[in-house]
Amino acid sequence: MFAAERRQLILEMVRANGAVSLRELARVVQTSEVTVRRDVRALEAEGLLDRRHGGAVLPGGFTRESGFPQKSHLATAEKTAIADLAAGLVEEGEAIVVGAGTTTQELARRLARVPGLTVVTNSLLVAQALAHANRVEVVMTGGTLRGSNYALVGSGAEQSLQGLRVSRAFLSGSGLTAERGLSTSNMLSASVDRALVQAAAEVVVLADHTKLGSDTMFQTVPTDLITRLVTDEPPGHDDRAATELQALADQGVQIAVAGAGNSPAPAEPLPHGRQPRRDMPLPGQRRTHGGGGTTSGPGPQQLRSAAVLADQGQGDRARVADLRRR
Repeated sequence: MFAAERRQLILEMVRANGAVSLRELARVVQTSEVTVRRDVRALEAEGLLDRRHGGAVLPGGFTRESGFPQKSHLATAEKTAIADLAAGLVEEGEAIVVGAGTTTQELARRLARVPGLTVVTNSLLVAQALAHANRVEVVMTGGTLRGSNYALVGSGAEQSLQGLRVSRAFLSGSGLTAERGLSTSNMLSASVDRALVQAAAEVVVLADHTKLGSDTMFQTVPTDLITRLVTDEPPGHDDRAATELQALADQGVQIAVAGAGNSPAPAEPLPHGRQPRRDMPLPGQRRTHGGGGTTSGPGPQQLRSAAVLADQGQGDRARVADLRRR
C-alpha cells in the first residue's frame, strides 16, 4: 500500500471512530506502528487529525464520543486483558455497581462466574451479559434509554441510585487525565456516572492506554476519588502515557497494568486482616481512601512492578504486568 493510500485509510478510520489507537491502525493498514506514527504525524501537520497518547483523534481538542458499533471493535485485546484483571477484585457475595461501556461489558461477562454477586447497573449490555448467570442478581436502574451506548440515563436513573450503598463501582469513560480524572463526552452519561460513584465505597476505573491523557467535556470522577486504575501496558514508544500513569500514581491512584497477549504471574493473596498495599509505590506523601490521612511513600519517583490487587482475607488472585517508566 502506498503512503497516500495508507494515510487516506487512516483518516477515514479516525473520522468514523473519533479516536483510534496506533496499534489498531497498524493492524488495519498492515504495516508497523513506526510507519503509522510517521503517517499520523504527517496528517497532523496538515491539520487533518490530532495525535494523542498512543493514537489519533479528530482535530479540535476534545474528542467526540464514538457509537457502540465503533467502540466495540477498538482495542479489543486490551479490553479483554483489563477485564480479566479487574474481575479478580470482585469477591463472592459482594454488591457492586457497573457502569456503561464496552470494557465494563467485558468485565460483566467474567462476573457471571462469581457466586452470590449483586450487580447494580444502568447498562443494558452489562445486564445482558449477566442475564443467564444463575447465582448473580442483577438490579437495573430506571431512566431513559440512550441508544448510542445502550445505557439508561436521566433523572430516573439518578433517583433510583439514591440511598444505595455498595462496596465498589467499576466505571469506564472517554478520557482520563491526572488533572481532571475520568471524563466523558455526554452530559447525561456523566451525571449518572457521578451518581454511581456516590453509591460506592471504592471506585475502580477501567481504561485502556489510548484514553490516558485524553480530556473530554464532562468530568465524571475527579482523580482524588479514583481508588484504582486498571489499564493495559502502553506501547514502548509511548512516553506520554507512562508519564500520565506516573502523575496518577503520584496522586494516590493504585495502578494495575494488564499485558495484552501475555499471562503475568498471579499475585499472592494477603493474610487475613491485612489491607492491600498499593500496586505502585508513590513518592513522598500520598492519600488514603476513606480515612482522609496520608502515609509515607518511597522516595524515588519511578514506576516499578505492579504489585498485588488482593483484598482482605480472600484468595482472589489478580494478574499484573511489569510497568517500567518509559
